[in-house]
Amino acid sequence: MTEIQRYLAEEVAEDLADGIITRREAVRRLGLLGVTGAAASGLLVAFTSGTATAESPPRHGPTETSWAPVAQEPITFEGPRVPLMAAWAPAATPRGGVLVIHENRGLTEHIRTVAGRLAASGYSALALDLLSEEGGTGAFPGEAEVAAALAQIPPERFVEDMKASVTELRRRVRGRKLAAIGFCFGGNMVWRLLTSGEPRLAAGAPFYGPFPEGATFDGSRAAVLGVYGGLDARVNATRPAAKAALEAAGLRHELLTFDAADHAFFNDTGARFNPHAATEAWRRVLNWFDAAGNRHHD
Repeated sequence: MTEIQRYLAEEVAEDLADGIITRREAVRRLGLLGVTGAAASGLLVAFTSGTATAESPPRHGPTETSWAPVAQEPITFEGPRVPLMAAWAPAATPRGGVLVIHENRGLTEHIRTVAGRLAASGYSALALDLLSEEGGTGAFPGEAEVAAALAQIPPERFVEDMKASVTELRRRVRGRKLAAIGFCFGGNMVWRLLTSGEPRLAAGAPFYGPFPEGATFDGSRAAVLGVYGGLDARVNATRPAAKAALEAAGLRHELLTFDAADHAFFNDTGARFNPHAATEAWRRVLNWFDAAGNRHHD
């Protein structure tokens, strides 16, 4: 099992432990990921043991804060193998550009809205569909099938597609600093982009994404704001490795943890949404991008 496959399988087990999906659905999703039989049972038992008395996080609706996101439009642009698909949200007067990387659910309306919110805040945003080569997120019947498809793709392809997206973003937002933000699976992808020798990013903000094993920041110039939920023990186990690699590279960085928040706390369509942490995280990210832009122009 690859590092990405293991992470996505653990996401399924964690959703079962938190009462978000049923055991039957968890087994189905693990099967799509190629995890069956004793391996599937063992994984589910490991995550659900001792949780019978734990309370599931409350499910919230969208936050009452009015975000007034900018409208997004579907675009395609040149990729390494096929045209890449994305949602594009242009700021009226951009002070920078941001690449947005989606969760394991693919390019959803939530992620498009994040791009629109960035544009409303002055950052033209390009939200990439990492399943472009497979026909896009919309080609799959549901989020489980999306995650299974993502698990089959080598991470090197994701990095190539993200680098092509940085090129497109640079073309559309000339002379301004560039940044990247990603959530869950997308957080891991942003870590991978930042540790791929990509020098064109002034800032990165990976949200609760596991740090890739053995990764280094050679060639990167980005100021990195890592965002974590204090209750997200699985991803937080990789936090020391991220910190050590950032310190070794001498990059400006901050690893920000919201103690009362869980994995995926920023997604207002999900069961773990934490409106207070999400609002503060958004404020901190925008401030971080602003500060990076003042120090570094692409």
